[in-house]
Amino acid sequence: MSDAYPIEPVDVELVDTKYRTIKTAIPHRDSVETLQRLRDIEPQCMEGQPPIVWKRAEGATVWDAWGNRWIDFSSGVLIANAGHGRAEMVDAIVSQAKGQLLTSYCFPHELRRELVEALQGVAPRHDDKVMLLSTGSEATEMCVKLSREHGRAVGKSPNVFVSFDNSFHGRTLGAQLAGGVPDLKKWIGYDDTHFVQVPFPDGGVRCGPEDNEFSAFERSLSEAGVSAHQVCGVMTETYQGGNSSFAPASYIQQLRQWCDDHKALLIMDEVQAGFGRTGTFWGFEHYGIQPDLIACGKGISGSLPISAVIGRSQIMDLFPPGSMTSTHSGNPVCCAAALASLKLILAGNLHERASRIGLVLQDSSQRIQRRFSDVILASHGKGLVTSLHCVKPGTNEADANLAWRVIGRGVQCGVMLFGPVGFAGASVKISPPLVIEQEALEEGMQVVEQAFAHELSPV
Repeated sequence: MSDAYPIEPVDVELVDTKYRTIKTAIPHRDSVETLQRLRDIEPQCMEGQPPIVWKRAEGATVWDAWGNRWIDFSSGVLIANAGHGRAEMVDAIVSQAKGQLLTSYCFPHELRRELVEALQGVAPRHDDKVMLLSTGSEATEMCVKLSREHGRAVGKSPNVFVSFDNSFHGRTLGAQLAGGVPDLKKWIGYDDTHFVQVPFPDGGVRCGPEDNEFSAFERSLSEAGVSAHQVCGVMTETYQGGNSSFAPASYIQQLRQWCDDHKALLIMDEVQAGFGRTGTFWGFEHYGIQPDLIACGKGISGSLPISAVIGRSQIMDLFPPGSMTSTHSGNPVCCAAALASLKLILAGNLHERASRIGLVLQDSSQRIQRRFSDVILASHGKGLVTSLHCVKPGTNEADANLAWRVIGRGVQCGVMLFGPVGFAGASVKISPPLVIEQEALEEGMQVVEQAFAHELSPV
């Protein structure tokens, strides 16, 4: 299948349940003009999502303008942790906009103080410092920059930055140099030997069984010609974003000690994992460690573009005043949205709820994997995120085509999913808002299971 879903309307079975309504062709015929116009005037890289023109979203539900209604298994791609369209967030955004302070560059304002204080309050250390930015890519790039500067300060040479195979840290230059997906780096045109990737210990799904032991980390560095005293920092997604794969806790604990022993920074990319997604407030809590730096995005925002880096004060203070800024750092309207979202997550104990309701998601996901084990290599995840790794029957070869078809079928049946992700773009990823009702979650997972059955049934 191509990387873009077709936009021709398809007559589908009508759906009318407590949580889903499909009453027209999908996509609706009146939406085709908008979809086609976007394809005409936007670059094709913007394609690749199900062709649904969103009208509004509330809680864990998405509507189009024609009365179709979906259970949202996307969270707007892991943004709406506290739920879509929460009144508290809407009111905070409107109030700030009406106050006629829409931007301030790096000039101080009260909401920036409130948000930074709130984030410091959930940081691993009481004296951690916080810098607000705009995107997850910007946050991971800042972590690279701070690591390099710290390495320079302690005499690292040549100052090598280590990350993991199949990792994704963003789409800007530094973020993609640190990323572990070779196809995404072809445009760069050269290999930067100061960025090195090692196998991610995913339980033997895409790495070798021996790679799940920490000794593989040191062995891989040696094979790459990198010595420990050259490493300025190690960054890993708390779980690998595409495949929702967690490392063994013992591995990350040994990595923490290794970084301490060799004066390297340990960075956890929490852009997808933070703010309750995995059943703990921070995803790295599953490992029992504290990182030096945390890259935040997506779930921090609630709705508007904002990100952050949180870290040890002596690291965060490496650059002098005015030398590391961001045009939209602490944008007042974005701060209002993020602060309201954070308050909702904490007041509602949504991270604890994600742990509890997440058992339903993980059990359902594992049941689907067992039923279709010939074409689903693994089910990985924690809390309210999971991925089903699609493969060609009886092999370990990724099957992106099956993932595309299952997602398309799910959307036609009233479950909103985003395009395939992960290794070779072959994983069906499920990440509903943390406020989703258990009954809706169960219904949505039944649809996913039926979608696999439908796509695998003989024609």
